[in-house]
Amino acid sequence: MSKKKIIITGGSGFIGTNLINYLIGKKYKIINIDKLSYCSTKEKYKSLDKNNYKFFRADIADQKKIEQILTVNRFSTIVNLASESHVDRSIDNTYKFIKSNILSTTSFYNNIRDLIKKGKIKSPNIIHISTDEVFGSLKKGSASEKSSFMPNSPYSASKASTEHILRSFSKTFGMRICILRLCNNYGPYQFTEKFIPTCITKVMDNISIPLYGDGKNIREWMYVKDSCSAIELLINHFANGEDYNLGSGLKITNLKLIKLLEKGFKKKIKFDLVQDRPGHDKRYSLNSKKFFKKFKWKPKYNIDEGINETIEWYAANKEWLKETLKNYRGNRQGLKNV
Repeated sequence: MSKKKIIITGGSGFIGTNLINYLIGKKYKIINIDKLSYCSTKEKYKSLDKNNYKFFRADIADQKKIEQILTVNRFSTIVNLASESHVDRSIDNTYKFIKSNILSTTSFYNNIRDLIKKGKIKSPNIIHISTDEVFGSLKKGSASEKSSFMPNSPYSASKASTEHILRSFSKTFGMRICILRLCNNYGPYQFTEKFIPTCITKVMDNISIPLYGDGKNIREWMYVKDSCSAIELLINHFANGEDYNLGSGLKITNLKLIKLLEKGFKKKIKFDLVQDRPGHDKRYSLNSKKFFKKFKWKPKYNIDEGINETIEWYAANKEWLKETLKNYRGNRQGLKNV
């Protein structure tokens, strides 16, 4: 049986780049649609089988370009990863996140709906990637798929809003949509403004790590290659109208994470407690039993394996790191409007 042809939007971002590498390695045919933003990985840093990969530089809100791409290329599934994702930046530039994550995403799905209605494309399976942050900060327990949304940042509010819109598209227009909410991912190609890459690059440069607040905020961490394997399961066993939480079960404080990084680097790491982010969620925790039971899946990588592979990747990819400096030099964000 031939492998499916997949469209990945936002395929030049962190998870998108890893997902494309993963699927190309399994001989899937991939179409990457990405507008290329400040945190995208450029094509020159990718070594992909051109017989199984096409790249189109386009914004998902550009209806004419998207229509041309979708009608000319055959595909069975869309994995939508196109999104602004950094919480600090959503505090500094809230409207940009509303425009990108709500308006542009709605335009994209509306475009697909119209193309289906006109008979220009067959109704595809759509896997929409969301976040555990839609549930907000949990004092205890874990959020299930039935838990209420309580977003506390402009970023998480934009993702929660889009989920509601997608539900309406599924129920009203019959579009084939499945939502996957991921916990915090880490691994190769993650832009250096995010927490683990910040830690790694600071340690490599022998600079103290800035740690927000008291360092006791809890996150659930999963190595990105595990997320890729889970997304492949949804590609091959699509569940129309379903939503799934996907976490690793590893829930630790940022202080504990630094201890794990010390183990990976085999050295003591310096850090400084700095002014906290406004509205900083204290604790995330996903109940992933639905996905685990449905697909008989569990994460392959433990935290030590994932951290070690990530450190090794950053150490081996100095040119990619140098490229990130053109758009980000470690300046603090998330305080401009406070």
